[in-house]
Amino acid sequence: MALRGMLLQQLLLLLGLIILAASQPTSNCKRSCGNVDIPYPFGTEEGCYLDKSFLITCDTNTSKSKPLLRSSNVTVLNISLDGELRVSYSIARDCYNESGVRASETYSGLNLTKFAISFKKNKFTAVGCDTVALIQGFGEKDYATGCISLCDNADSVDDGSCSGIGCCQTSIPAGVSDFFVGLGSLKNHPPVLNFNPCSFGFVVEETAYNFSSSDLKNLGNTDTVPVVLDWAVGNETCQKAKTNSTSYACKAENSACYESNNGPGYRCKCSPGFQGNPYLPYGCLDIDECKTSNPCYKD
Repeated sequence: MALRGMLLQQLLLLLGLIILAASQPTSNCKRSCGNVDIPYPFGTEEGCYLDKSFLITCDTNTSKSKPLLRSSNVTVLNISLDGELRVSYSIARDCYNESGVRASETYSGLNLTKFAISFKKNKFTAVGCDTVALIQGFGEKDYATGCISLCDNADSVDDGSCSGIGCCQTSIPAGVSDFFVGLGSLKNHPPVLNFNPCSFGFVVEETAYNFSSSDLKNLGNTDTVPVVLDWAVGNETCQKAKTNSTSYACKAENSACYESNNGPGYRCKCSPGFQGNPYLPYGCLDIDECKTSNPCYKD
């Protein structure tokens, strides 16, 4: 009987290890694309990510490999295990000719569904001297807002200021995952055409954009800007997620769960004194405090 009990325990242990291994990314997963690191729960192929919302498509059709969010054309710039994802997206433009006729128009927006726009780190921004900019957002919350930017000449604007003279900005609420940017004009630009033929509208990482009067001409020939997204796991609270050990994403022993502050879901982090990837078994490693910036006192 004792032998049968030992065999049963060994079989249960083996079964547990098989289940654990099947639920974790394989060791031969590619963890970078171009110059961007791709930590789990993100991954570039099946078996290497938590679910399809964390898929990163590595586009190798260009001279330099480019990571794309899922199967979209949204370029990934950086992935942080702190729950942030930096991406690049196009700018909306509205351009006019000397007769005041719209010469070209480009709309812009992001359709993200799973990941929310960071309301703490982004601003909706418009640049122009005859510009009406509107943004419509969808997600956990639907909203619409805008701003108007006017000026008589390039000398009247203040570099670094987006107070409504040549540049205006407004905040984004929490819970928005998709948005659309559109532009209009009050006078179709003829009075300012020689120094500002176009209006520009975009959501941008606030610290990544500093307005300059030279932007009125062609926004420095910039076509894309960085945007910070907030990512989280699942749609449940920490308390609810912990009830299912198989799907619970905080796999590291020395890890903790905390709620998302922008949309549904939760995130994981290593416990104090540990660092690494809390989404992997044994991913949180003990920190040698004597090798960190904290002082180390010895007897």
